[in-house]
Amino acid sequence: MARDTTINHPTMTQSTNNNHQTPDAAIKADAVYKQYKTKKHHPPYALENFSLTIPRGSLFGLLGPNGAGKSTFINILAGIVRKTSGTITIWNVDIDTNHREAKMYIGVVPQELNLDPFFTPREMLDLHAGLYGIPRAKRQTDALLETVGLSHKSDAYARTLSGGMRRRLMMAKAMVHTPPILVLDEPTAGVDIELRQHLWKQIRTLNARGVTVVLTTHYLNEAEELCKDIAIIDKGKIIANDKTDNLLAHIEKKEVVITIEEPLQNIPASLKHYDLCQNTPHQLRFSYAPRKTALQPLIEALQKEHIRIRDITTRQSDLEDVFIKLTRPSHSTP
Repeated sequence: MARDTTINHPTMTQSTNNNHQTPDAAIKADAVYKQYKTKKHHPPYALENFSLTIPRGSLFGLLGPNGAGKSTFINILAGIVRKTSGTITIWNVDIDTNHREAKMYIGVVPQELNLDPFFTPREMLDLHAGLYGIPRAKRQTDALLETVGLSHKSDAYARTLSGGMRRRLMMAKAMVHTPPILVLDEPTAGVDIELRQHLWKQIRTLNARGVTVVLTTHYLNEAEELCKDIAIIDKGKIIANDKTDNLLAHIEKKEVVITIEEPLQNIPASLKHYDLCQNTPHQLRFSYAPRKTALQPLIEALQKEHIRIRDITTRQSDLEDVFIKLTRPSHSTP
């Protein structure tokens, strides 16, 4: 019988520290500014009036183009970067007044690989758990190694691991103290499809148990599938923050490609107001918002023109459409 290597994460119905009540917000940022020192007289802000509330127990997506400020925010949460001003609380603990306690509530998987090449994965996880004061009897090293698919490499030096394996080990390191909040900064970059699916299965399991998961990713279809709440950041500012379904509805559209039996040289005048585009003599393309426009009148109009339809295919708008619309250069922040 296979050994049960599921991570034994406590259900987050109460705070890890009894001195604090269970918060409604896992992470809360209020009017945060971050300005890096440069030789310029007025250097730009990496974060500008950045306010964000991440609900406890959510699977939250933080998206944005390169250089938008996502990693700066995560590095502030991890204690690597100091903010210029504003307040941030993690599990109701202010990161300025009690940074050490705040770190107990969060595990961060950064983009950068930060591993000692002369340690094995097993040694590294044991050491990291010891730094958090976890007794040996309560450490979950084997379960974590199994979760990230590194059991067979548990005693190999980290320097011999592939890039994808090292990234998985970083994820295991962030989970050694079973934090109620897990922040994943591009965690699946360089990871093969099979392992990615395995990791997200475990993440869904953790989230179902109450762990708050914050995800940044460039795989927008991944964020759309996993995250119920999404914020989009651009140039250091939050430009959208809503339920994923609401964001998709904001730019809801369908694109229909109609394949016809006989070639059509020109679109009949009676169909001009539908704003049809002709891909080929055998294909017509029509974009519309389902809530405002119905497809049936167009089909009836084609039939009146004796245009026989062979096939109809549709494409729904997705998160990539929302992302491009909100972060394109012509966008102005409201």
